[in-house]
Formats: sequence, structure tokens, C-alpha cells
Amino acid sequence: MRSRVDLSCVLVALLAACGDQAEQQPSRAAAPAAPAAPAVQVLGSAERAITREELERGRLDSAWKQVVQLDSAAPADPARSPDRWEQISVTSVNRGPMYLPLGGDVAGPSVLRVQTLLDRAFFSPGILDGRWGKNVEKAVYWLQRREGLPATGQVDSATFARLVQRAGNPAELVRTHRLSEADLAGPFVEIPDEIYEAHRLDCTCFESPFEKLGELFHSTPELLAQLNPDMDLDGLRAGQELRVPAVRDSTARADGRVAGIVVSVRGYYLHARDASGRVLYHFPTTLGSGYDPGEAEAYRVTSITPNPWWNLQPRLLHVGDPNRPDVRIPPGPNSAVGNMWIDLSKPHYGIHGTAEPQTIGYAVSSGCVRLTNWDARFLGSRIERGIPVRFRDIPPGQREHPSHGGDSSRGASGDR
Repeated sequence: MRSRVDLSCVLVALLAACGDQAEQQPSRAAAPAAPAAPAVQVLGSAERAITREELERGRLDSAWKQVVQLDSAAPADPARSPDRWEQISVTSVNRGPMYLPLGGDVAGPSVLRVQTLLDRAFFSPGILDGRWGKNVEKAVYWLQRREGLPATGQVDSATFARLVQRAGNPAELVRTHRLSEADLAGPFVEIPDEIYEAHRLDCTCFESPFEKLGELFHSTPELLAQLNPDMDLDGLRAGQELRVPAVRDSTARADGRVAGIVVSVRGYYLHARDASGRVLYHFPTTLGSGYDPGEAEAYRVTSITPNPWWNLQPRLLHVGDPNRPDVRIPPGPNSAVGNMWIDLSKPHYGIHGTAEPQTIGYAVSSGCVRLTNWDARFLGSRIERGIPVRFRDIPPGQREHPSHGGDSSRGASGDR
């Protein structure tokens, strides 16, 4: 996550895969050696700046509701929460009032409470920022569907109680984290604005300790700053106490084994399911605007590569000088493919991380199926090679996706 408090970001050209030839970065603390073969090849377009206004439009976009079946019990306009974003603090989140029902264009302690609980319950809201948006609403909706609750996408008292239970009944949702030397250890680098130049780096590592901590705790820079108003976040030292959301344990697992993956094109989500079709993990996604997996094909996971190298091929880009030589971009969380690549059986198709987690679910890019780095790594550690992957919910006029022959027209009725 590039640590830019103004939420401006860069979406990078994306990508194709070279399957099992992937090389892994042995350690972020050491510069990786150049691999014998690239892990990921680029197929995409050039970088594109995304404005705050675009992200806000994406946050409040309700088009995903066209491919689900909202319960009729959902109020058209839930009671407006009196919370404000500026009220977010350790005390307000841990011991303040919870305003229900919760939904709509709201922000504040109640929203951050729900985001943190969703993260812990394996129904990811994407990046935690204390603001309601479609990533939160989708996660709530699918949790309700799985738990047999009225699927409104809004948090009522029954949903909140079940969410607390599924999140492990945490005693607090903002906790104190004592910074260690490892938390603040580099290397840290300056990522060039011109992505081609990144091949000169030893790694596409974090740019600062603060950025590293934001990814560790799934949070925007603004949120960490709000929770730590008296701390110099640019001068962090080991031993200091940082207040952070109590996000899920990276080693935690849902009850059940992942037997398949479903990616909704118009719904902008990915589900990892067990053999019965029950959703074990939900993640918001961003898919490429021209993403078209093809006709009547069965997909499967062919390889899972943490910290992939990225082979940038200018001749495959839509803009720029196609005569520039191919270069290898070293691994790291600020790579265009993030720090996880899950290769699919169709050439050039994969599921991967991103350097810009605040855009996931809100801004369309080139490329394949993008998740936040923490969600991509979480998914990659809980699946196996060979599991099936299917795509559904096709935009009007686009070709059918593989292995669901007409299922996209059924919306949520075909899902569980």
C-alpha cells in the first residue's frame, strides 16, 4: 500500500502468468537474486491515476445489487447513524454505542466496529477505513446469506449479534500493539512513478515503516493516524505502543476445506467454498475492464506463488515505447501483482495482490482478479493446486464465462 493520505493512487498495467516457473523472494530483508525465468508476464495497459472522486463514486456504487437477491425486509433508507468519522477513537470503538440498523453513506466508530468484525469473520471488507461502502455492504449481505438471516446488506441487531459470534466474541476491536524491531525493519525503497524503472530496485518493498504497518493491520493511513493522534507516525520506534484494529489472525482458518472458488464479474467479489457450496471466505475484488475468461472452459488453480517476480514486456503494453527491452521487476508488496500470484489454467489468467488496496472493489483496472495483498496471501495459504475456479454474473453483451452456462442470468438464486 503506497502511504498516501490523500487516497490518490496508481493502477498498474497487469498481467499474465508463467505458471510453475515462479521464483519466490527469500526474504524482504534481503535483495532477491534474479530468477532463471520470470514468474509473471505483463499483458495490460499503462498506469492510470485514480482520483478521490472516482473512489468515492465506486464506494457508493450499488450496481452489485443487480446480481443478488436482497431481502424485502431491507428498509430503503435506514435510520441515519449519528456517528461521525472524526469520533473514531480507541474508546468510541471499544466502548461506545452501536447504532443500528447500520447502512448507507455513513462513517464513524460503528462502521469501523463492523469492518473489523467482518475481517475477523473471514468476510473481508477490504481495507479498513471507518466508512460504509459497497465492500462492507456486500460482505454483510453474503454473511447474512450464509447464516440464514434476512439478506439486506444492512446490519440489524440479529446480524450484529451473529457477526460478533463469528468473529470470536473479541473483548476489544481496537487493541494496543507494542512495536518490535521486526515491525519496523526494512528494507524500504522509493517506488518510481514510472513503473518500468522499478527493475533497477533490489525489491518493490514498502516505502516506509508506516506503510508496512498499514498493510499489517489492513488499515488506511488516515485510520491509523486517527487512532494514534499523539504519535509521530513518521518517526516510529521499537517499544512504542500503537493502537490498531484487532484484525483477523493470519493463521486462523474457517471450519472446512476449500473445494472451489467462484468469482463474480459484476458483483466484484470472490468466494472460496467448501464441497457443499458453503462460503468459507469472502473477498472484494477488482477485475479488469476488458476481462473476458472465454467460452465453456473449466478453470483450475495451477500454482500458488508468494512474492512473485514480474516480467514487464513493453511490446505487450497498449501505450509507451514497444521497443524498450523486457525487464524483470523484483518481488515485493508494491509490485503490480502484489505479494501473491495464484495462477489459473488459462494462459495469462490469475488471482493476485495489489500495491493499492484502497482501490479494491471501487476502481476498475486492467488485469485479472485483484485482491488486497493480505486477502490474496490469506487465500493462497488456504487453497491447493487443482481446485476448480468458475466465473459468473456476466455483464450484458459479454461472452459467457466458463462452466456456468447461463447461470449468470440467475443472479443470487444460483449461489449459496
